[in-house]
Amino acid sequence: MRMEQLYRLIGSDMTAVDAVIRQRLHSDVALVRQVAEYIVHSGGKRLRPALVLLAAGALDYRGTHHHQLAAVIEFIHTATLLHDDVVDASNLRRGRQTANALFGNSASVLVGDFLYSRAFQMMVAVNDMRIMQVLSDATNIIAEGEVLQLMNCHDADVDEEGYLQVIRYKTAKLFEAAAQVGAIVGGADADIEKAMAVYGMHLGTAFQLIDDVLDYSGAELETGKHLGDDLAEGKPTLPLIFVLQNGSPEQAASVRRAIEDGGRDNLPEVLAAVRETGALEYARRRAAAESELAAHALAAVPASQYRDSLLELCLFAVARTY
Repeated sequence: MRMEQLYRLIGSDMTAVDAVIRQRLHSDVALVRQVAEYIVHSGGKRLRPALVLLAAGALDYRGTHHHQLAAVIEFIHTATLLHDDVVDASNLRRGRQTANALFGNSASVLVGDFLYSRAFQMMVAVNDMRIMQVLSDATNIIAEGEVLQLMNCHDADVDEEGYLQVIRYKTAKLFEAAAQVGAIVGGADADIEKAMAVYGMHLGTAFQLIDDVLDYSGAELETGKHLGDDLAEGKPTLPLIFVLQNGSPEQAASVRRAIEDGGRDNLPEVLAAVRETGALEYARRRAAAESELAAHALAAVPASQYRDSLLELCLFAVARTY
């Protein structure tokens, strides 16, 4: 299943969103334009903006505000990427140099700030206090998630629930907000709005859990990142937490040392441990369970081709290899 298939219903809408993005990236400051355009047009899946469009379509929305809101979601996401890569000292994303590697940390942080503020300007233009509440709350929670992740780095005592909280704040919250604002702009009642939010939260959690799996099993040409990047940053993701709780004393000790020290010095040992203990299979099962919860939430949404596409995203989130 490829993104082109998933987006077949919203092709013209995605084109309209790209036009909004290009227009709203404009700044009189050349470096702002340069950095923002580099990261926004660097080959992302555009999954979060697609959620806005599909959710609005599922409610039979016929206006254009969903194009603006999809661009807002993409700007918020891009700002988090710029800041993430600086915090993580990353030099590769989606198979290309990160913006901080190319333009420097200062430019990346400041352009991330520009994208956040531009997103809020666009929110105001939509003139819907409910949408502003959802997106402003989401942006705040995402920032809390970033701090939680920072606190968890190099901490081998983080348990599964603690890690899932980071995912729900840092990653799943924007998925949740994207689906929810799509429902709001589509005129959904309170029950359907909540169902869409629940759908987005579980979909985003599944998506991140598969990212965790791919960090220890993906092909670098497909994922666009180095194998073991999370390990190098000392992040205790679910496969590692599983080994710590279920592996042999030697395997657990190896993983604990890797989390606490960071780097890739014992990557081969860690890779062997996550494969031999079934940690990757466990993480996939947890992702599949989240995907099923997302699909179940859509039972409250009227049947349509758009709902079918939202259901297909549940399958894609778990089955993808990139």
